[in-house]
Amino acid sequence: MDWKGRRVLVTGAGGFIGSHLAEELARRGAKVRALVRYNSRSHWGFLEDLPPELAKRVEVWSGDVTDPFYVCELVARQEVVFHLAALIAIPYSYVAPASYVAVNVGGTLNVLEACRRHKVGKLVHTSTSEVYGTALYTPIDEDHPLQGQSPYSASKISADKLVESFHRSFGLPAAIARPFNTYGPRQSARAVIPTIVAQVLSGRPAVKLGELSPIRDFNFVSDTVAGFLAVAASPKTLGKAVNLGSGRGVSIGETAKRIIKLMGAKSLIARDNGRVRPGASEVYRLICDNGRARRLGWRPRHSLESGLKATIDHISQNRPRYKDGIYNV
Repeated sequence: MDWKGRRVLVTGAGGFIGSHLAEELARRGAKVRALVRYNSRSHWGFLEDLPPELAKRVEVWSGDVTDPFYVCELVARQEVVFHLAALIAIPYSYVAPASYVAVNVGGTLNVLEACRRHKVGKLVHTSTSEVYGTALYTPIDEDHPLQGQSPYSASKISADKLVESFHRSFGLPAAIARPFNTYGPRQSARAVIPTIVAQVLSGRPAVKLGELSPIRDFNFVSDTVAGFLAVAASPKTLGKAVNLGSGRGVSIGETAKRIIKLMGAKSLIARDNGRVRPGASEVYRLICDNGRARRLGWRPRHSLESGLKATIDHISQNRPRYKDGIYNV
């Protein structure tokens, strides 16, 4: 798809994946409307760091997807909508589940209704591999049962089903992008890879983690962004979910060892019981079947090692953003 001149909305544009997506769309010449969550500091998240030549192509709106009137105005005159705005930290969902329902379910409903009202050409909704729960089989394809193993994953399953229902009930041209464990520059220390890197940089003798055995499918952020664009461009994705993952599984423990080695450190790895999820909630095995995405012409381009090096470099250069004491959120 030629994105030049297209009017494109990205919700959640101040965040990790959203900022990379907004930046890439601007680079391709799209007219980007970017929603960032309103705050009294008028801070635009990672969009603050956009190069000036790209920033002029991005129209930033501050607001909240939980307000249906605001969302309706936001979506007006947009051709394509990428919906990424969500609460995503799994640990916080155990203590504040209502907020996840309000944002992830209610916010998605508002976006869907606005897209229907304004006859948007394509909506790409953001899901997560967490909706699959612990794999019943691997690699996990899009037909794998959905299992709510945390309030967060339950809220995302609900949002996915709303998208499906609007496509089936109202003919809304919508698709679901389902990224596996995206990582890379700008990701916060709430996620496992930045947590490991930040702890090594802090000089701690041991990196403290929760469960080491869970297997994850890590996908570098620029590959995830390319996947979003492929899902948006193809008419074959209407009404469907599309997995975006590398197809390779690696344990948390092995990932920590690789990072420590790449950083030339000698850190030990210790268990932190404060990071352990409730027993029946932990997702132990996520490996992506990315065949549907590959049939769209998408391929992951980064190896885990090259992606880890880029992430380590970014965190090293932005050390003040990775504060101690935020690893459990």
